[in-house]
Amino acid sequence: MKKVGITGLGKYLPKKVLYNKDLEKMVDTSDEWITTRTGIKERHIAAKHEAVSDLAVHAACGALKEAGLKASELDLLIVATVTSDMQFPSTACVVQAKLGVKNAVCFDISAACAGFLYALVIAQQFIARNAYKNALVIGSEVLSCVTDWQDRNTCVLFGDGAGAAVLSEVKSGGMLSSYLGSNGTFTDLLMVPAGGSRNPASCKTIGERQHYIKMRGNELFKIAVKSMADAAQNALSKAGLTSDDVDLFIPHQANIRIISAVAKRLGLSEEKIFININKYGNTSSASTAIALCEAQQEGKIKKGDVVVLDAFGAGLVWGACVFKW
Repeated sequence: MKKVGITGLGKYLPKKVLYNKDLEKMVDTSDEWITTRTGIKERHIAAKHEAVSDLAVHAACGALKEAGLKASELDLLIVATVTSDMQFPSTACVVQAKLGVKNAVCFDISAACAGFLYALVIAQQFIARNAYKNALVIGSEVLSCVTDWQDRNTCVLFGDGAGAAVLSEVKSGGMLSSYLGSNGTFTDLLMVPAGGSRNPASCKTIGERQHYIKMRGNELFKIAVKSMADAAQNALSKAGLTSDDVDLFIPHQANIRIISAVAKRLGLSEEKIFININKYGNTSSASTAIALCEAQQEGKIKKGDVVVLDAFGAGLVWGACVFKW
């Protein structure tokens, strides 16, 4: 099979920044409590006119520019999101029209915070088997639209943003391995209960605030740590590598305590872990995409480096990818 690597990266964060001190005026919380418990200091919030597709297009343009590709050269476009523009059509088709991607197959996937990794693996499989040549994978979220700004336990966690990657055949390196996992018995730990066919929108669901994120954080913590550590170890093993071979570990930016616990299990030193949760909070499927792009822009990824992406989210779903840059 062909070797498939990332040839371009892009990201976009909305201009509005919501600081912890702003949240102190909205709910019963404090900057000290949020920082200590989560590691988050601020997050970006989309403007009223900005939908998921708008953020996605900005990030996509950056990735295409770095890859040196025109939109017309893409033949696969995948958008990972849980906050799509509308229930249908797919946000990927909306992005297709906005970018002028005329000849691409377009679809969305819903894998929550692991969505970008799931989409990377899907795109890699298509390209490796000669089905498509150039793929654009985007993780984009406007979580502020499903965040309950009256719930002090969840409103401090989430932010909006988008990250994008172009995947194409490479001569060496690229994606060395991947590992994905799911456990649907824990669907009730993290969800938006209403708005789907199980619990359609009604005056009752709106009044009960069932269209916002509901999360049982304490129960998620241990599962997240174990799942992310196992995913990274399995992916590395499939590539014939160990934690000692990792040059940079880029985890899903959900909680600083989860990141630290996963890194400890993997035996990774602090300088090998990329963290930007303090600036953006949890941006779900956009999280690892934004972090990967930022790590490269900051010069923390060099040619030949082994980079591991690792994520966990609602579903429950998790996954890890190993790249050689």
